[in-house]
Amino acid sequence: MSQAPAAPRPGASRILVVKLGALGDFVQAMGPFAAIRQYHRDAHVTLLTGAAFANIAAASPYFDAVWVDDRPRMWDIGGWLRLRRKLIDGAFDRVYDLQTSDRSGAYFLLLGPGRRPQWSGIALGCSHPHSNPGRGLMHTIERQVEQLRMAGIATVPAPDLSWVRADISRFRLRPPYVLLVPGGSLHRPEKRWPATQFAGLCTTLAASGQQPVLMGTAAEKPLIQAILRDCPPGLDLAGQTSLADIANLARGAKAAIGNDTGPMHLIAAAGCRALVLFSSASDPALCAPRGGDVTVLRRQGLADLPVAEVWEWLAPRA
Repeated sequence: MSQAPAAPRPGASRILVVKLGALGDFVQAMGPFAAIRQYHRDAHVTLLTGAAFANIAAASPYFDAVWVDDRPRMWDIGGWLRLRRKLIDGAFDRVYDLQTSDRSGAYFLLLGPGRRPQWSGIALGCSHPHSNPGRGLMHTIERQVEQLRMAGIATVPAPDLSWVRADISRFRLRPPYVLLVPGGSLHRPEKRWPATQFAGLCTTLAASGQQPVLMGTAAEKPLIQAILRDCPPGLDLAGQTSLADIANLARGAKAAIGNDTGPMHLIAAAGCRALVLFSSASDPALCAPRGGDVTVLRRQGLADLPVAEVWEWLAPRA
């Protein structure tokens, strides 16, 4: 675990926020991050998160320190003991567990026996439980809003990414451009619109004078290259974009179209007009991206979603 250098101010209360991932959930916690910062404006606020989110969290206006969770394995007794010592030494007055997973619940147990801080979450015996038995049927944002309300924070804003800055000039974009996000979880291929359909959309965009910009992880580069073999004018940014880059690319884009995957949450929260494609494998009522202009298209199987229908959504503003 690593800590940003800021030290607690003398006499300031100490707050810990736990949000480990994944990307979509992290983006949807931006509103709660802001609410916690405002409610504890004079406190020293630390975030415990995954390594992938440390840089953007440290650049945000919400935290005085960022710790990276090393996520010790079940059998790593030394790792768990080091984590326990760090949490205890943090001397936190209150913890907001926005992860509410088995792992983050175990962190509550690590702080015993003896004095534990006030704890907002679902850990058994915590001081400020999110006690709604239907919480698993709520959208992530509404669930976190209710959790914070039960902990005394009445107002939670929508995610605001206006502070995210990055120089994207190196990508040599040719406006107008449209972001395409064809990837997603490797073990959930049923959540992806087929590459052939993305290629067809890419070709249509290029023919209309708009630059298709395809984004994804380095592992998704073969997928993106396969799409671009049928659409050479497209721009391949696989493995080249930081989270800050994605937010800034979204601000300048005409629109974005992608699967139910983390980058679409970031793109939507940045204010880009977004079309998110869902299959029956996930429920948009529970996890759809939120933003100022987000549309969801859902099919039992995404192979049944034709390019023409996606283009119909885009064409009025093309």
